[in-house]
Amino acid sequence: MLLVVDVGNTNITFGVFDGKTLRKSFRITTKIQRTSDEFGISIMELLRINGISIRDISGISMASVVPNVMHSLTGAMVKYIHQRPLIVGPGVKTGIKISGENPRGVGADRIVDAVAAYEKYGGPVLVLDFGTATTYDLVREDGSFSEGVTAPGLRISLMALSQEAAKLPEVEIKKPKSILAQETISSMQAGLVYGQIGQTEYIVKQVKKETGYDNLRVVATGGLGRMISEETDSIDIYDSALTLDGLRIIYEKNVDGPVRKNKGGKLDQKE
Repeated sequence: MLLVVDVGNTNITFGVFDGKTLRKSFRITTKIQRTSDEFGISIMELLRINGISIRDISGISMASVVPNVMHSLTGAMVKYIHQRPLIVGPGVKTGIKISGENPRGVGADRIVDAVAAYEKYGGPVLVLDFGTATTYDLVREDGSFSEGVTAPGLRISLMALSQEAAKLPEVEIKKPKSILAQETISSMQAGLVYGQIGQTEYIVKQVKKETGYDNLRVVATGGLGRMISEETDSIDIYDSALTLDGLRIIYEKNVDGPVRKNKGGKLDQKE
């Protein structure tokens, strides 16, 4: 089986694939400082709870936008899972052409999402990831990825409101009953959610206008993406497993195809 790891600004998401099938997924917070031993114990326990033995894991694929956790996390994989992970970055085969003014500066999470969207849905495709930031990345028909938009995400917007305005509280991010709010909490929720919907619809419209792609497919992912996708016709597909699928696809392009359960129970040691 293949263990995939998406290290985001808010959460670290794990997925376990048997071939091309996602068997289990779980997450822990990124915010807490951990040693390699603490990471290792947490990962082993989560695998155990989900009925997966480390003896079944024969490969690891990882992408990160948080460099300061990588030393401990990679150490945990080597020490406890006995695998050295494939880390998405320069020199790793992706199947798409990453161009633009600074290809090395493109976040690993955006590359992984772009790879998955292009492989699963073809091009041209616009990939929306509703995470800490909301990103809009264009992959053209030939698989080239050079353009994108980065905007504040819902959580960043909420943080700005609650921290910079003395009388505005932290609120749950959810769609209110009406955009016509009658008190502070629902008015903030309306601004956050409907503001994000409006932003999404305008950016998608402008991308279609500037590219001339009438056949542009719009694919969304990210924890808050489902809520936004349900409220607008500008998004064609919501794919909650897009990033995990991308990590699997990249691993398969760099190793020998799909990773299935190790029938003999032996570990593949990688130097």
